[in-house]
Amino acid sequence: MIKFDRNICNNFEAASSREWLETNGIGGFASGTISGANTRRYHGLLTAAIRPPLGRITVLSKFEETIEFDGGKFDLSSDQFPGVVSPRGYLSLKEFRLDPFPIWTYEVEGVEIEKRVFMLHGSNTTVCRWRVLNDPQNDVHLVLKPLLSFVDYHALQHESDAALFDHSVEGNVISIVPRGEEPELFLIHSGAEIVDTGYWYKNFEYAIEQERGFDFSEDLFQPFEIAFDLSSPAIVVASTDGGIDCDYEAFESSEIKRRKSLIRKAGAKTDFEKDLVLAADQFVVARGAGHTVIAGYPWFSDWGRDTMIALPGLTLAAGRHDIAREILLEFSGHISQGMLPNRFPDAGDTAEYNTVDATLWYFEAVRAYVEKTGDTKFVRKNLYEKLADIVAWHLHGTRYNIHVDTDGLLFAGSPDVQLTWMDAKIGDLVITPRTGKPVEIQALWYNALLIMAGLAAAFGDNEDEQRYRAMAELCKLSFNGAFWNDADQCLYDVVMNGDRDASIRPNQIFAVSLTHSMLDAERAAKVVAKVEKELLTPVGLRSLAPGDPDYRPIYIGSPFDRDSAYHQGTVWGWLIGPFVDAYRKVYGEGAKTEARVKEILSGFESHLSESGLRQISEIFDADAPHYPRGCFAQAWSVAEVLRVSRPKA
Repeated sequence: MIKFDRNICNNFEAASSREWLETNGIGGFASGTISGANTRRYHGLLTAAIRPPLGRITVLSKFEETIEFDGGKFDLSSDQFPGVVSPRGYLSLKEFRLDPFPIWTYEVEGVEIEKRVFMLHGSNTTVCRWRVLNDPQNDVHLVLKPLLSFVDYHALQHESDAALFDHSVEGNVISIVPRGEEPELFLIHSGAEIVDTGYWYKNFEYAIEQERGFDFSEDLFQPFEIAFDLSSPAIVVASTDGGIDCDYEAFESSEIKRRKSLIRKAGAKTDFEKDLVLAADQFVVARGAGHTVIAGYPWFSDWGRDTMIALPGLTLAAGRHDIAREILLEFSGHISQGMLPNRFPDAGDTAEYNTVDATLWYFEAVRAYVEKTGDTKFVRKNLYEKLADIVAWHLHGTRYNIHVDTDGLLFAGSPDVQLTWMDAKIGDLVITPRTGKPVEIQALWYNALLIMAGLAAAFGDNEDEQRYRAMAELCKLSFNGAFWNDADQCLYDVVMNGDRDASIRPNQIFAVSLTHSMLDAERAAKVVAKVEKELLTPVGLRSLAPGDPDYRPIYIGSPFDRDSAYHQGTVWGWLIGPFVDAYRKVYGEGAKTEARVKEILSGFESHLSESGLRQISEIFDADAPHYPRGCFAQAWSVAEVLRVSRPKA
């Protein structure tokens, strides 16, 4: 449980900087802040995935909430408008806790009101309940004013003739239909009086959007009021799925049981592990008959690279081997010209293939699955031939000039395209093009070749085993000759046509951390020492050493400013995983090493309550205090911390 008292709750800035997240397992989500004020365009009580896991539309932004008793009216809501916070319900917020979902406790004139919010798994449905906790002397009423958005979740709503809504009431179900192609919204309540209004609330301001250099003002439509007598709990179920009832107790019991089962299946013991298991679950979503991974909330879809890197932590470390198998199988159906897709765009189903490393991470995900489950039958039947075909495509050449060179190393890219995970691009400007032979791509290629050799041996393909080992040996020989930077006692970042990029970046850590390494023990230890000295922070690794002239310490400002800093110093949480792997390899897995690993991971434990609650952010500022930036919930950040925090899991 994560809990905050009045010290945080009654401080608007502190309460508004802490974000909660509920997800539904099919790509939809609900999110907001402790204070109740939305600070992003992505905040809303119901963002529905109408083409799971994508096609996401924010239909219900929030409720304005007022309680009435003794002739007085008291706001529970908070909103930011130009120059003013109004209403200021956060001042009545006595406590907020995540237990296991968001719960607010307000105290007004001695009356305590509790609000709970969670989503139904597998449904575009958010469940809300308000109730009086103590025994007031007079009747207490609750008035809710729904604020509608009905826009693509990347967009903002504005008052216009095109943004009109119709609604109808039948029993305890209110149906809201926008005059467009968006889904119908149903508000199912536990018994209330409905009063038509039809107002636009104008000029909500979203502080994070303003900080990020985007449009930050929105108008929302309020069609009616819903008035409850709080002598019994007030329940509202917001859903785009027809046929949903209002059985709060059953919904809550089912969702609590599901979350407890995740913790039990994972064998999580500590509070930190339990929090990470629940966080990991929020990224695993349905795609077709299988599963995939949402790369990050609130704005990412499912990306091939992120999915494969995150798979061992999100699934195998959480005891969800069946989900891992389904993800591997699902992505095998999207292999094209020996490549895994980089991402599935929000609009349309045409996958994008502009990545060199997602495919190579697929081999490592398969290896981790086999190591954990021993399920070589599945790999033999469904994946082995496809993996062999991937290797063949890389040997002969595929998209974006990806091919194995005569030295056995893997070449990739051209100056106008970004193919590695350092993929920031502003218009036609690629910030870190890394064209040629990036260090981590060689490490992943070598690792993939020896994974294939191991599988070939297991399947009795002796000729193929020898061929893969020979290719790996040439790769290893060439790598050590081309990439060792004797002056800095570490690895070059990119080699191309005799040019060597000596930038101190974290990509070299993969040459140590991956299962199959090309480095001897002495060089591996030097790489770990260099990365620890120059790049390690309490929340991950810097993407560039502070001494570099291109180093950018703060990730803030316009899209251009932020993209210019994205991989030029900015700390990435997910990189802590390979660093810990490499550290354990170099120093062994004794008590002294594990004590150091616990110290390294301690920054993430405190981070779970400072930004995205029970989540780990995508990135952090390069300089202390390493303020969290980017997505407040990132799949590979959570996955890698969970995986290395439980190395024996």
